[in-house]
Amino acid sequence: MKLTFSRRRFLATGAGVLGTIAMPYLSRAADRPAVTHGVQSGDVTADGGMVWARTDRPAQMLVEVATTDAFRDARALPPITALPESDFTAKMLLENLPGGQDIFYRIRFRDLSHSAIEGEAVAGRFRTAPADRRDVSFVWGGDVAGQGWGINPDDGGMVTFATMRKHRPDFFLHSGDTIYADVPITSEVKLADGKIWRNVTIPEKAKVAETLDEYRGAHKYNLTDDNVRAFNADVPIFVQWDDHEVTNNWSRSKELPAAYKERDIALLAARGARAFHEMYPLRESINEPGRVYRQISYGPHLDVFMLDERSYRGPNGPNLETAYGPASHFLGPDQIAWLKRGLLNSRATWKVIASDMPLSLIVSDTAGSEAFAQGDGPVRGREFEIADILRFIKTAPISNTVWLTADVHYAAAHYYDPNKAQFQEFEPFWEFVAGPLHAGTFGPAALDNTFGPEVRFVKAPGKDNQNLPPSAGMQFFGHVRIDGATGQMIVTLRDRADVALWSTTLDPKRA
Repeated sequence: MKLTFSRRRFLATGAGVLGTIAMPYLSRAADRPAVTHGVQSGDVTADGGMVWARTDRPAQMLVEVATTDAFRDARALPPITALPESDFTAKMLLENLPGGQDIFYRIRFRDLSHSAIEGEAVAGRFRTAPADRRDVSFVWGGDVAGQGWGINPDDGGMVTFATMRKHRPDFFLHSGDTIYADVPITSEVKLADGKIWRNVTIPEKAKVAETLDEYRGAHKYNLTDDNVRAFNADVPIFVQWDDHEVTNNWSRSKELPAAYKERDIALLAARGARAFHEMYPLRESINEPGRVYRQISYGPHLDVFMLDERSYRGPNGPNLETAYGPASHFLGPDQIAWLKRGLLNSRATWKVIASDMPLSLIVSDTAGSEAFAQGDGPVRGREFEIADILRFIKTAPISNTVWLTADVHYAAAHYYDPNKAQFQEFEPFWEFVAGPLHAGTFGPAALDNTFGPEVRFVKAPGKDNQNLPPSAGMQFFGHVRIDGATGQMIVTLRDRADVALWSTTLDPKRA
């Protein structure tokens, strides 16, 4: 049975099983377990969301939740353990919360062996999804700490996160490449003008990640940035992954470069996946532990479909098959069936399809193709999956689908027109590209004409000026606002200085 709590009833439950519990702690700082990398929330819906933290020893995570930042009448939840097996991380699902409500939580840890010793609390907040048609606002992007551009205090750290935070979004859609496990962070990088970029460094980022602890270290590195931690405490994350959470362009056929002593790509992928799931507050699937693709409903106006374009793909290669089969898998049949069911059953005004790779930008790999696009011409290889999804959306019919992505390290807006396409069995739609959030800037890439994309906007450094550092200012994120009254979606592409580079307003089609 689904329970719906009003704010008053939510607070009143503190007198029941969970109770309102006083949380005294000792004051000897050196003896107390610490929250080491800030707090995070994620996968927030109308009645709950995940919270996450990490400590420095075996401990119990203690969580209090309230509807005011003063934490009056706070509800204390039963503790859960943080153990070495999870690198002392712990995450908890907060349930039965009131919809459309600011939720405040604070987390501290209690030493597992000495129950009288508790650490300082760290607070965070999120807003549950609305039950009514209020405005919804979110930001998206990807690509963090790539190409050796790490945390440079002289440049203000990961500045884009501070800029996104100013918009007070309801959530952050992280489109993948949350880390660059395959790229070391050195103390200095010489810039083209002779100046020196100075990185904060940690031992785990001195080489490519191969061990589980090195993968964990790459995630923890990003969490040492003040901007990132402040952002995480205020804005829940909807996270997906791509290749750099393991290694560049990985698939089952990946030939690892000489920097890797571990030559088993499946083992590296398993370690990368475990670290990813430990370090983010995403809800875990009961049916398929470790699954990344999922649907998150955020009120009457919005459903978000988080795709996984890495775990189920066939080998990277030419991908020029003229019929669909295992070699052409990118999402894979099960995920495609899940997406169709979700789209068909969705009653939200807008269906955002969060794709960790663009649909028609050509991304090459040494083995051949890395992305969907196979070059100009009819549908081939991995493009069969996109053709199938687009045909289904048209014939179902399903209205108001928008694709959001990152991966290519520049900002763009693509309009897909069947009249200009080789494959024409679809309705026109938009794809918006944002990023990097804190990495080298590249592009633009060539477009494949199979699905008729037209570039309506692009901001990229150009072919003679690639891999610009974050200090060059060409770091990009997207901002989406859905008007509660009209249902209009306003999409704006911005840079790290918060300059609005381009914007469009999409009117919803009415059923």
